[in-house]
Formats: sequence, structure tokens, C-alpha cells
Amino acid sequence: MHIGIDFDNTIVSYDALFLKVAREQDLVPPGTASSKLAVRDHLRRAGQEDRWTEMQGYVYGARMDEALAFEGVIGFLHRAADSGHQVTIVSHKTRHPFIGPQYDLHAAARGWIERHLRWDGRALLASDRVFFELTKEEKLARISACGCEVFIDDLPEILLAAGFPADTSKLLFDPEDHHEEIGLGLDRVLRFRSWRQIEQHFRP
Repeated sequence: MHIGIDFDNTIVSYDALFLKVAREQDLVPPGTASSKLAVRDHLRRAGQEDRWTEMQGYVYGARMDEALAFEGVIGFLHRAADSGHQVTIVSHKTRHPFIGPQYDLHAAARGWIERHLRWDGRALLASDRVFFELTKEEKLARISACGCEVFIDDLPEILLAAGFPADTSKLLFDPEDHHEEIGLGLDRVLRFRSWRQIEQHFRP
């Protein structure tokens, strides 16, 4: 089986890192939840949308290597390969931040994959199985061109997009229960709260 997987907020968790950076920059009050969304919402309420945008570029660029993989995803990738599945990462990501220093976000993400997605010292994904597309439309086209039979993403808007390949099964990764309504089976989307649940889904 060919399994496609999104990258940001699906393989990589940024929650702890965004809170760490926000505290370093004295942008959030004590007690702010360890959540990327909590940091974003606080800055937006404070009228600091530009600071939020610049922080994203800084985290995804200069601080990318400090981000953590979601619990269970590395084991999933290892066992998927052992079971004969092909795995491809397809992500929608701008190459440079909109505001602030012009980090190469694609290079930073590829470096993270090379350093973090490993098992017993071995890379779990070849570089030619990783695609960073500049637009959502290009991401959908890549999912189709790669022949992904299943695609895992944290964004319902991708899985429910008109251009999403009709023959590709849709798995929504929703660890914080933000999209409970999807659990009702909307448009054949299956919703999972952890990589452990996703792995159980693939077991015979």
C-alpha cells in the first residue's frame, strides 16, 4: 500500500516549541497552555498578528531542529516499511517566511526529516519520497501523481477539497479533538487521535 502523510502538525508537533519561543520573547503570560494554537490565539487577541507570522517563520526555520515528532509516528514509519508499505510525505509549505529573515523552510524541514526520522541509525524515508509544494492545489496534484492509496492529514480542508483524489482514502489526524464532527463519517473521512490508533487501523 502507498501511504501519503502530511508533515507539519501531522508528523511534527510544534506545541512545546511555540510555547518555549513565546516565553523567550515574553509574548505570553504565565499559565499559557503548551499549544501552538494557544500561543496563536493569545497573540491575535493582543493585536499582534505580525508577531505571530514572524514567529512561525522563526520556528519553522531557525528553530526547526528543536521540534518533536508526535508520539508513535517513528514506530509507525518503521513498521510500515517492514510490512512492505511505501510512504511518501507530501506537504504544503512556503519556501520562505512572509515576514522576517528569509529562512529556507524547505531545507530546514528536510534537515529535520534526515535527523529525526530514523530507526537504529537508518533513515526511514528516502529524500525522493519527500515533497514540499508551494500551494494547496499543487499538494493535491502531488498526492494524485504519487498514487497515494491513503493520505493522512491534520487539515479537513485538504481531505475535503474538491481536488482531493477520489480513489484515495482519507485519514484525519486530530490529537486535540478539534474536529469531532468529522468522526460522524463526513465524506468518508476517518478520524484518529493518535498514531497508535492509526497503526491499529492498518493492522490486518
